[in-house]
Amino acid sequence: MIATFRNDRCRSTPGGLRRSARRFAILVLLLLGSSTFASDPARLARLRAATMPKIETPTPFDIPAADAICTALEVFPPDNPWNRVVTDWPVHPNSKAIVGSIGAAKPLRYNPDMGFVLVPPDQKKIDVKLVSYPDESDKGPYPIPDGVPIEGWPANYLRDPKKKLFTLDDVQRDKAKEAGDRHAIVVDPTNRVLYEFYQLKKTDAGWQAACAATFDLKSNKLRPDGWTSTDAAGLPIFPAVVRHDELQRGEIEHALRVTVVKSRRAYVAPATHFASRLTDGNLPRMGERLRLRKDFDTSKFTPEARTILNALKKYGMLVADNGIDWAVSCAPDPRIPVLHDELRKVKGSDFEVVEMPK
Repeated sequence: MIATFRNDRCRSTPGGLRRSARRFAILVLLLLGSSTFASDPARLARLRAATMPKIETPTPFDIPAADAICTALEVFPPDNPWNRVVTDWPVHPNSKAIVGSIGAAKPLRYNPDMGFVLVPPDQKKIDVKLVSYPDESDKGPYPIPDGVPIEGWPANYLRDPKKKLFTLDDVQRDKAKEAGDRHAIVVDPTNRVLYEFYQLKKTDAGWQAACAATFDLKSNKLRPDGWTSTDAAGLPIFPAVVRHDELQRGEIEHALRVTVVKSRRAYVAPATHFASRLTDGNLPRMGERLRLRKDFDTSKFTPEARTILNALKKYGMLVADNGIDWAVSCAPDPRIPVLHDELRKVKGSDFEVVEMPK
């Protein structure tokens, strides 16, 4: 039996709240039963003990108010693939060859790319012109605020001498003609709905995007089979992003997102779409899950890097798109330290492909 729970908040006294959290964790373990589908009970207890702040205005991801919101936000039900603990999942029989095809000697990469904005439940919805994948997009209108960040904003611009004078409006309009994926993410925490956009751009005539995908964070519903999303695999991005509040807490409670240069013309759940013509069985499928080996020593890393690596042991990472090999997505938050040098000490050979127990 798989249970889906409402996002109700405890309103009791601190002692009663802790007892309620413990009882809830025990109930979840009894209901979920198999570790195949299990989430971390401590995560569920923490979420049930949290109180969602009232959201009255659009809130950028890189301020303390956003940390408080994200800390209280339950992203998908406990048994969702992003939330499953995979420490005991079996290693895929072709793991070594798949890892080798990505690059056993290549380093793990830190990619500060995916920002987001948190909007109030009454955020005005607007139309977006869908220019490339309208038939595989969820229809609008969408609650896009004026301050929606485009991929890489703001940290990547502040840290680049050639870009540090750019304004958000410059980036939204792509005045520098950078092109690229231009992912944009809007989260409505109150209603628990996620809106993601591929190649979002502001024009004089309004907003346009190549693709728009909407996800109900209260549900495990996937994209229709064969549909892409703003990621090639048809997966959501927001649930996989490394955020500041998680690094401050010292615990990432979900799988991460990773890109590879070469993928296979195949996908495995929870992915719904492939993005390759290559059929080599040693290449990873979209949705392939990789896990950092249990015996990898994380003790000499900084707390932030160690938090990421421990999550990769516990939840792993899903192949979500074609891109830089071994690149995991972090929020481009100036408060998050640059982790390039540290994470590069981790090599592809330190990972293994795992599969869901039968």
